[in-house]
Formats: sequence, C-alpha cells, structure tokens
Amino acid sequence: MNVNEAIIDYLVTNRIDTLFGIPGKQSLPLNETISERDDIEFVMARHETAVSHQAWGYAETSGKMAATVVIPGPGDMNAMNGLKNALNDCTPLLHIAVETEPEVRGGDGIHETPPDTYDNVVKENITVETPQSTVAELQRGIDAALTAPMGPVRIGIPKNFLKMDTEVAEPGEIERQSFGDVPETKVEQAADLLAGASAPIIVAGGGIRASGASDELRAVAERLEAPVVLTYKGKAVFPDDHDLAGGVLCGGTGTAQKELIADSDAALGIGTDFDAVTMQNWSIDVPDDLVHVTLDADDIGTGYDPAVGIVADAADTLEALDEALADREIASGGGPQRARETRAAIDDRLSELRAVTEAPLTSVSALEAIREGTPRDAIVAVDAGGFRLWTLLTFPTYEPRNYVNPGSWATMGSGLPSAIGAKKANPDQDVVALTGDGGLLMCIHELHTLAGEDIDVTVVVLNNSDYAIISEEAGRSYRMDPGEYGWESAPVSYTTVADGLGIDTMRAETTEDVAATVAEAIESDGPTLVEIPTDPDEPQSSVLMNE
Repeated sequence: MNVNEAIIDYLVTNRIDTLFGIPGKQSLPLNETISERDDIEFVMARHETAVSHQAWGYAETSGKMAATVVIPGPGDMNAMNGLKNALNDCTPLLHIAVETEPEVRGGDGIHETPPDTYDNVVKENITVETPQSTVAELQRGIDAALTAPMGPVRIGIPKNFLKMDTEVAEPGEIERQSFGDVPETKVEQAADLLAGASAPIIVAGGGIRASGASDELRAVAERLEAPVVLTYKGKAVFPDDHDLAGGVLCGGTGTAQKELIADSDAALGIGTDFDAVTMQNWSIDVPDDLVHVTLDADDIGTGYDPAVGIVADAADTLEALDEALADREIASGGGPQRARETRAAIDDRLSELRAVTEAPLTSVSALEAIREGTPRDAIVAVDAGGFRLWTLLTFPTYEPRNYVNPGSWATMGSGLPSAIGAKKANPDQDVVALTGDGGLLMCIHELHTLAGEDIDVTVVVLNNSDYAIISEEAGRSYRMDPGEYGWESAPVSYTTVADGLGIDTMRAETTEDVAATVAEAIESDGPTLVEIPTDPDEPQSSVLMNE
C-alpha cells in the first residue's frame, strides 16, 4: 500500500473526517487520496495561519479532533501561531507537516527548517524517520493529542515517503493515559473546607469544557450556593443566566468581581491553571482556603498556594466532591444574592455605554444588540482584540461548546477561521464569527474560503477603524496622540471587500437595526458579512471597569 493511502486510512480509522490545509506540490499525494474517498473532507484555506485555527475551532466546538496538513517551511511556520494557541488551550489536533527528504535534510533544501523548530508550540513533535514507520508514528501522535491534558501534536513526514509503495508497520493498540480514581483523602479535605465556608466561590476554567463537566459544576455550585466566576477559556461552561453566575475573569475584570472573590472565605479552582492573563499577573486576591483541581501537576502552586491540591479530571473530581458534600452540613448561604449584587454593579458601570443606540455604537450596545439577534443555540466564534474583553463581560453564553475564543495566547485573526472549523464540525447549527476590524484584517483572506467552499457562516465585524485598545494605551500612558494607531484617513469598507470576494453583505448602524440585521443574516442561506460602525474613542474595559 502507498504510504499516502495508509495515512488517510488511519485518519479515518481514528474518526478524523476533516483535514484543513492548503495544497502544495509536496502534499498532493494526500489530496489525491482524499479526492477518491467520500469518508473524509479536505477544506482548502487561503493562508496557513488560518489552517490551524480552523482545526482549533472544529475541536473546541465539537469535542472531536481534526487534522491539518501544510507544506514544509513557510507553510509549517505560518501554522505555528494556531498550534501555540491550541497548546495553551489544551485543544487536541493533529498537524501533518510534509518534511524535507532525510537525504537532503541539513543541505538547505527548498522550504527546509529544522524539525525541532516546532518543539515549543506543540505538545509533542514527532519526525517520521522511515516510510515503514509512518502510520505507527501517526497513531502515536493521535494518542498523544487525545491523552489528557490534551493538545496539538505535529508529525513531520518526509515528502518522498508519501508516494512510496511499502509494507507499513501496523501499530499495536495503545492505551491512552488516563487519570485514575480521584484521591479520596483529598476530596474529603476539600469537602470539609468548602462545606465549612460561609461565603465560598468557584473559579472554573476550560478544563470543564474539555472534560464535559458543566452539569457536575452546576450541581456543586448549587449545593454550596457558591457564585461561579469563569476564566477566559471557561466562558460558557456555566450559563450566564444562572442565579449564581458571577462573570468572567479577564483583562476587563472590574472591582466588583475582584471583591466577590476577595471577600470569599474559601475557593474552588477547577479546570483552570490560574494563568497570569486570567489572574492579572496574580494580582487578584484569592482566599487562603483554596482547593485547586487541574490536570497538570506543574500548575499546582503557580500563582497561588492551595490548601488542597488535586491532579485529576474535572468531571470525576466534581462528582466525587458532590457526593462528599451531600453527607455534610453546608454552612454557606446567600450565594445568589452575592452573585446578583456583582452583576448589578457591572450593569451599573455599563449603563452609559449601553444607552448609545445610534452610530457610532459602543461595543457594549452593539454586542447586546447582536446577542438579541442571535439564536440562543448558535455557535459564536470570537476573535481577540479590545472588543473581545467586552464580549467576555457583556455577551451572554449558555452552552460550553457554543462559544469559542482564544485563551492566554490571545491571538488576533482567529475568529473567522475558527468559525469555519466550527461550521464544518456542526453543519446543522448556526455559526457566527464575531470580530473587530483589526482582527478581520489579519485573516480577511478567509472570506474567500467562505465563498469558495460555500460555508454558511455569518461574519459580524465591529468597525472602529482603529487598533483602539492600543491607541487608548498610547494616548493614556505615553506621549502619543489619541487615535495614534487608527486609520480613519484610509477607512476600510468591509462590505465592499466582502462583496468583491463573493460574500453577501449587510450594514447596520443602530441597535434596533443591528438586532434585526444579524437575525436576517443568520437566517439567510450562505455566508454573509454584517458591518457595524463603532466608536474608536469609547473607553476600554480594563480602564472603565476599574475606575
């Protein structure tokens, strides 16, 4: 069997049915095999940076793994951005990199880069050394990607191997590493600590999504009557319309949420590493009575010293903790009131921004109108940038797989590609890409992917003609003019650009029109872009929420 055919066979055997990439001469043997099959699809992007973000969005919204394929050198290095994003977010994907031939390696062959270049952006970096070992190494990579804590795995396959007709080694069955029983003694200690607290708090992260633990999280929160505060990656693992919802920790987190945590007498951190971005360089006060549950042992004690540390799966730990709490008298009460007061303080701070209903809208008023026009069960893929902080704070979400945004890597240009991946993974759901104009400019080529592949995604772009979060800081903290990094003198009409790329377009300037237009765009068939002008001079969340 040809190696290229064996590779596709093993992808399908592992339930990988979507391969994102850009065809190159080196990867054509794989494309040829895919073109002859109906059990796997190749999605052609327009730039390799988008390829890994598409696979990331696919996995984030489905819980299934996708694969990517790129050519050596420039293609591989362009994809590194998305690989690092997936690594930080513990998102599994298989990155197939077509490598320089072994006999040419080290001689500056076309597109050659040393394989170890990629060591620090993936969970594991595998270079196939013989054609016979290709599928065994492929299987090893898939198993590594899906072993908790999950992450992206790169497998470099020399291009001359792909067309070889050889007997490939059959990999034996590999048991993926899994965490055993939750340590009973630690669970008992955690239950004692939390049950005895009068004002506990829960900080939940993306590990809740990865382990499918939203129901277990809700059960423990309700038993303790503990407000739940989410991290960047935890957004949507607990519904925003729940009585115990306490908001999101991010760069825009204000005094109300910080006080909610600081005034608590015990905390459960679950499925989070308490990274520097989420915890604002660990300046947010956390109770000394901290229970920290994570899958990576190195996270325990980073930033905060826990009273109880548990390295285990979030769902298993929450289930065991709930059973232990059921046998104890719970001291806490008033959690819904504490959460309600926090939400009210946030709403009060946002009142002036929410009141703007005519162009140019604020991000807050635009986002609330977008939410009104977006079905509750739609998937929303959000780009990075200043508006993302407002999205984390003001855009309600309800289901863990229906919202995706980058975590601590915070890379711009990921919103539209991740929406493409989300739609491929969830063809029967509405998918909305929510982006700022700066982020869209970094991946605008993927509008053509929408058109060329006829992918029914609604792209909503908030256009303030500025890298406003940077301009604000430049004017506030440095000797630069307001709007230093804006481009009002050379404005971009995204409806014009999208129309030229084959995308239907709409524009809305008032909150009433935004809600109606977004609803119409989502309801329409095929890809559509909605442009909304917003105010470049609006206050940034990191400033307003902490005044």
